[in-house]
This record gives sequence, structure tokens and C-alpha cells, in this order.
Amino acid sequence: MLQQQKSFHNESNGLGSLYLVPTPIGNLEDMTFRAISILKEVDFIAAEDTRQSKKLCNHFEIDTPIFSYHEHNKETSGLRILDLLKEKKNIALVSDAGMPTISDPGSELVKQVLEVGGHVIPLPGANAALTALIASGITPQPFYFFGFLNRQKKDKKSQLEQLKSRRETIIFYESPHRLKETLQLMKEYFGNRLICLSRELTKKFEEFIRGNIDEVIKWSEENEIRGEFCLIVEGNHEDVEVNKEVWWNELTIKEHVEYYIAQNLSSKEAIKKVSLERNIPKRDVYQTYHVDE
Repeated sequence: MLQQQKSFHNESNGLGSLYLVPTPIGNLEDMTFRAISILKEVDFIAAEDTRQSKKLCNHFEIDTPIFSYHEHNKETSGLRILDLLKEKKNIALVSDAGMPTISDPGSELVKQVLEVGGHVIPLPGANAALTALIASGITPQPFYFFGFLNRQKKDKKSQLEQLKSRRETIIFYESPHRLKETLQLMKEYFGNRLICLSRELTKKFEEFIRGNIDEVIKWSEENEIRGEFCLIVEGNHEDVEVNKEVWWNELTIKEHVEYYIAQNLSSKEAIKKVSLERNIPKRDVYQTYHVDE
């Protein structure tokens, strides 16, 4: 169904508006004047981490009431936000740091607000992925944002197998205690491509490590790994034919379905996708996933 939103010209079916407000990823001076104004003007702030958001609000003398909206309460808190919007209250959504919904909670809420005819108004601002990309020294466009790889090694391998033929520059996020394993697997699946690691972006100890994957692996073995990382990886420039089926060949049908469920698809959507990729009837996939085993 077509939906046209004129953010600043009309009310959205008598509802309040949901503002997506980016917050600094380290340096408080990256907060925009408009973001401060919106956080002061809205009726409530829904925050991924209320403790962090209260520190931010105190710094900029923002006294708007704050309540939590995070991965573990998004259903109940999402309903509360919808009720407030129906009361014509305006809500600002902020994540712990950076852009809401990018590897942070909020995408489900955006869909819910749009489904009831509300306005979702985004503000530009801090984002780790693009900040790292433009300073990486690797071709910035086209790029493919992936975010965090799966924590399970088997699933991570499947994801890298699927990604290895992409020609775009690829952006990943990774935690410090999983970095070494991820780099080793990237060498196995991607080969010795150019890569740039960045950590502590915009902060006092901001650091970039640029080189090929072998060189960066050596760096990781010789240095203490601290802080959250953004990885910018060169795309595949080899003239090879992409085989879209290879990555799941070693998975059972059940594992194939579970892989897509782990990517936030419903079981129904995952079964349909597996059916198409394997070129087998959906009922066979359903039978194997729900009944067999």
C-alpha cells in the first residue's frame, strides 16, 4: 500500500511523530543543534540504555522524560510508544550511541509506527560505519553494510562463504574478543584482501589499522585488542562466476532454515526462501523443519 509522508506539512492521522535521533559515538561535540532541539521538544525519549542517555541529556540540559526501549522489552515498550503516539505525543528514539536501527533496536518499531499511519522522521548524525568507511583508504562506493557476523563459528563461516563473491566494499562490526577468529576466517574465505580496522572512533584513542588481511592478523597477534571495531574489507575483484548455491551446500535443510531465522526472518519467510534456493516444494521444507528429525 502506497504511503506518502510529508514530514512537516500535515499531521499523521492525528498521531504524534517518531523521531530517530542519532547520538555521538564518542565525542559529545558531534551532537547536532537540531538533535538537541528535538530531544528538548519531544514529549518522551525512548532510549536503548537510559543510563547513557541520561548522561547525554544532563550534559546538554535536556529534561525530557526518558524510558527504556531495548531488545529485551521492545514488545511491551513498543506498545507503550504506539499508545503515546495515539495520544498525539511525540517520541524520540535514541540508541546507546550512533544511528538508531543500525545494529541497534528500532527497526521493528519503525514498521509498527508506519503500519498505523504515523510519521517517522529521521535526523542525520553520527554513524560508525560511514565514519570508518570514508577514512579507510578503500574504495568507498559501492559498499555493502553487513554489521555483526554470527557469534557461532559454523554460522559465521556460512555468512563469509555467502559474502566472498561480493564486489562491493563490505562493512562489518566486531567485538574485541571475537576479532582474531573473524580475521582468520576472513583470510580463509576472502583471501589476502585490503582491510582497515578502526576503533574508538571520534574518541581520544581513535585508531586505524590499514593493510592486507595477513598484516592485520599479525598486528592482532602482537597487540592488545581493546574496544569495538569497525572492519572495512575490499570487495572481490577477481573475474569469477558467482555460485549462489555453494554457501549452503553443506547445510541440512533444517540448518538452512535456522540460518535465515537467525537473520530475523520468521520461520514462514525462512522456509519460503530455502524452498526457492533449493528449488524444492515449500511443503517438503516445512515437513523437514517442523515434523522430521
